[in-house]
Amino acid sequence: MEADITTQAVGLASNTDFSIITLFLRADIIVKSVIIILIASSVYSWAIIFDKIRLFRKINKSSEEFEEKFWKSKSAETFYNSLPSNIEDPMALVFKGSMQTVMKSRSKSNLSERLTSILEVNIEKQMNVIDKNYTFLATVGSTAPFIGLFGTVWGIMNSFQSIAISRNTSLAIVAPGIAEALFATALGLLAAIPAVVAFNKFNSDSKKYTQRLENFSKRFISII
Repeated sequence: MEADITTQAVGLASNTDFSIITLFLRADIIVKSVIIILIASSVYSWAIIFDKIRLFRKINKSSEEFEEKFWKSKSAETFYNSLPSNIEDPMALVFKGSMQTVMKSRSKSNLSERLTSILEVNIEKQMNVIDKNYTFLATVGSTAPFIGLFGTVWGIMNSFQSIAISRNTSLAIVAPGIAEALFATALGLLAAIPAVVAFNKFNSDSKKYTQRLENFSKRFISII
């Protein structure tokens, strides 16, 4: 009799343990899969966020320095010849790629039109590098809540199954499944909210930087 009471007490104690690790270990394979997907998505999203923050700080600073040196130079050709071979700034790469085409071109007719097309292609090429992984952030922001909701629905279904099997509507019976369900929902929001905020922020930064490249291109064409 005492052994039965002790066993019940231990089982009740384990059911009332709602720590994150316990919730994960107690969940079935479907809910565990949902939790793993959401945690992995969140970790990768934060890796992208920190990388983009570092990238925009770097290119804004390097582009500002490039423009300052460019407008102080005697000529575009002289400045082009002084550029290092390992330059990484997107604006400098746009200028370098465009100057290479201009200097290799034998015909000077319609130079302005051809240079405009070349600059547009080079700007698009650089922005594709900068905008890399934006799609992942947008995907996580739009799908993570629904993935978490799927885990929620599955957890609630497990709770109803526990009620049907035990024929007991006690909160101790349904609480573990409900806790797993709510945990999946929370993880979905935890992954989605930073991804959406970061995507909107970086998308705005990309548009500003694109405008900066286009403004430089227009002034560059005017002096060529």
